Amino acid sequence: MRERMHVRIVPMDADHLDEVAELERICFSTPWSRNMLAEELDNALSAFLVALDDDGRVVGYAGLQVVLDEGYITNVAVRPECRRNGIAAKLLQVFLDFAQANRLSFLTLEVRASNYGAIALYGERGFRSVGRRKNYYEHPKEDAIIMTKEFIHGTADANAGAVGNDLRN
Repeated sequence: MRERMHVRIVPMDADHLDEVAELERICFSTPWSRNMLAEELDNALSAFLVALDDDGRVVGYAGLQVVLDEGYITNVAVRPECRRNGIAAKLLQVFLDFAQANRLSFLTLEVRASNYGAIALYGERGFRSVGRRKNYYEHPKEDAIIMTKEFIHGTADANAGAVGNDLRN
């Protein structure tokens, strides 16, 4: 078994935008623009994390939006040459820990039906397929698998909506 790449998970800030936008272009056929990513920095309901290698280079990132007690993972991306090093798992774990600590009812996301590696990763973390969005993705046209992890506890705390501040501090 090869050694895992060492990364540091930190909140995304304006200094990371160029690298994250580049990562979007590399990883997705319909990438978010730099401006779209920049807007998320000011969105109190969003938190974006980056994974930095030992040289401070962005090798992965993930985004989360929280509405009341519901968490929506919007993006997870890792540089192709850095995949299979546990980076996506580390990013995902921060969101899972946040969801537990803030008593979210669930985390949910969409993933390309052909992205078997990501589907397996989410499944290992307790996400289950709960539906399918026909032709959700473009270039190439493909269905999305909706995956959700539910959390068992009471109602969300009143401050659970301030995801940006909690994950940025």
